[in-house]
Amino acid sequence: MRIGMILDKTFPPDPRVENEALTLVQEGHQVFLFALTYDADATTEETYKNIIVKRYKFNRLTYKLSALAYTVPLYKMILAPKIKAFFTSYAIDVLHIHDMRIAGTVFSINKKWNLPVVLDLHDNYPEVMKAYPHLNKFPGKQLISPKIWRQKEQFFIEKADRIITVSPEFVNSIKNRLIAHHEKVFLVPNTVRKEFYTQFQLMPSVIERFKKNFVLLYIGDTGLRRGLEFAIRALPDLAKKIPNIKLVIVGTSSADKTLQQLVTGLQVGKYVSFEGWQPPATFPSYIKAAAIGISPLIRSKQHDMAYANKLFQYMSLGLPVLVSEATAQKRIVEKNHCGWIHKDKDSSNFATKVIEAYTDNGTYRNFAKNAADFVHNNYNWEVTAKKLVCLYNELEKK
Repeated sequence: MRIGMILDKTFPPDPRVENEALTLVQEGHQVFLFALTYDADATTEETYKNIIVKRYKFNRLTYKLSALAYTVPLYKMILAPKIKAFFTSYAIDVLHIHDMRIAGTVFSINKKWNLPVVLDLHDNYPEVMKAYPHLNKFPGKQLISPKIWRQKEQFFIEKADRIITVSPEFVNSIKNRLIAHHEKVFLVPNTVRKEFYTQFQLMPSVIERFKKNFVLLYIGDTGLRRGLEFAIRALPDLAKKIPNIKLVIVGTSSADKTLQQLVTGLQVGKYVSFEGWQPPATFPSYIKAAAIGISPLIRSKQHDMAYANKLFQYMSLGLPVLVSEATAQKRIVEKNHCGWIHKDKDSSNFATKVIEAYTDNGTYRNFAKNAADFVHNNYNWEVTAKKLVCLYNELEKK
């Protein structure tokens, strides 16, 4: 089939989108990816790993209007001609929409073509939006309604031919909101390809920098809802027990200044390394340099139903994890005995768990082995992508 993937972001990088597209190409389908670019000199069409990527020029100011997608029609008006051109250019058989910001525009345009639609919900957007600072103050609070986004999401769920999402908790939530047709909901979690943990090259400079430290590693978006504040607040207590403690943060967000001010205020600068954004090829080196991979998510409806790809990156290379009690990640860690759980938003309990990991070598080794075994045997992309293949096989038969 000729699959038209719709992504209202730049590409690459996007590990989930790339993994899905590569798998479908390997199954014999053709994948055409609609993406955006903010670079006036960017290549507008290219073949990337056998994926046909069509980029449409956009600007960052207009992209910020995406939060208004279901209250002010400007975002839809700007994107609609580009999506129509994409439909026409590539003779698409089936649409695969990545997340719901752009879903309304695509469903509206698809009234003319009436193509089957796969809705791929990466996140619980109505809940994620509640955590955005600009939506909790003027004018965002007045202009943007998570309630309306929830209503739109429900409409898209009912209308889509197939729905993909990222965790059993999210799958169950969607099924509970469907009157019928539970069979159209598929679980395709964010996991790592085998090549991530079998075909990497270590960077000696990273290993050397942290070889004398007991490293707590965080990879990914550093927004405040990710809970890094509580890892930082734990450092004064941790430094008393583990003098060579080091929190290494690989990632960035608009919250970095707030986190850096906290580090300064607590006088723990010597125990923190802000690495900023780094290419994914560097992640194995940071993981190999670490003692524990952390995911201190603040609990919310979104975080209780999803887990970050970082967990499986950590675990695939035998790194045990320390996670907050957000439901989905807690279930994974407890069920597979691959790390420790700390209380939500509790820096003291976070410190207690780190000290347990530091002092109990036997448990640490067991968790490290279990982490690697779980990903290698049960939870890598090559295993979890089978549901995606099954979904498209069903559509093709129709």
